Amino acid sequence: MSTLSTKAANMLRITYLVLLAFALAAPFLGLYPVFVMKLLCFALFACAFNLLLGFTGLLSFGHAAFFGSAAYVTGWFIKSQGWTPELALLAGAVAAGLIGLLVGLVAIRRQGIYFAMITLAIAQMVYFVCLQARFTGGEDGLQGVPRGKLFGLLPLESDISLYYVVVAIFVACFLVISRIVHSPFGQVLKMIRENEPRAISLGYNVDRYKLLAFVLSAALAGLAGSMKTLVMGFATLSDVHWSMSGEVILMTLLGGVGTFFGPVMGSGIVIALQNLLADKVGSWVTVIIGAIFVLCVLAFRKGVIGELQAFLDRRRAAAKAAASSQASQT
Repeated sequence: MSTLSTKAANMLRITYLVLLAFALAAPFLGLYPVFVMKLLCFALFACAFNLLLGFTGLLSFGHAAFFGSAAYVTGWFIKSQGWTPELALLAGAVAAGLIGLLVGLVAIRRQGIYFAMITLAIAQMVYFVCLQARFTGGEDGLQGVPRGKLFGLLPLESDISLYYVVVAIFVACFLVISRIVHSPFGQVLKMIRENEPRAISLGYNVDRYKLLAFVLSAALAGLAGSMKTLVMGFATLSDVHWSMSGEVILMTLLGGVGTFFGPVMGSGIVIALQNLLADKVGSWVTVIIGAIFVLCVLAFRKGVIGELQAFLDRRRAAAKAAASSQASQT
């Protein structure tokens, strides 16, 4: 590894440590814990979607099905069955993963717009089930979901207690996604994204890799939905509506597809705008976010983090070229 690459890696680690320290201190810096927890839930949702789109090259229009179904499952197990939060969160993630497996088996053999339309169609079916099923509460949703006690010992009614649980889960999932992408499995996913025929010619079972990536993305998206129910205390039809799928696509593209921190940045921008502008401009907040998205696509096609990385890469390339030129002259 070159000196420039080592410096870049060290700077990235330092940046992540600073962000982690800021997250741990956020409740004592005047930030509303519920707002930050909501942001982290959607950041995990966007990171899960980015695993599929950014690193595998599969565009799903139905990820709200996993986010919303897990939200309902977790809420029902806590409220109706009296499960502890950690078991309910696990149940939500497993349920989303199983739904992802069924959807993946149907959709994974298709590509491009056909794959996207199949995921959207199945997501609409899931929405209809959530609308009609009794345990979901229909149009009213599940309201008043208690937070309970973690492992039956730690009460989560306090926002501060739950905040650090959410931060721990998000950091663990972020590290898992990073490990997946940098593993040999992740390298195959990148090869499938860049040149699927070549991956097939090298003997890889492309459908199996894409299916596993789809299930992992669905399970992580489901965990995000489960945490959202625990934080907000309710699960509604908006969690499983098609507009939620569009929202996570917006977050990912705004931050930067195929980058690690891009989805987190994108979700932070969208959630912050929704919370800051909702009371001031009402439904116009959607128009404002849409205008920002159009501006980003026109001016920053790689997203905020993607453009920043491209700029730093150009700086490093220029510095390397200058160093090589100076060495050759001496």
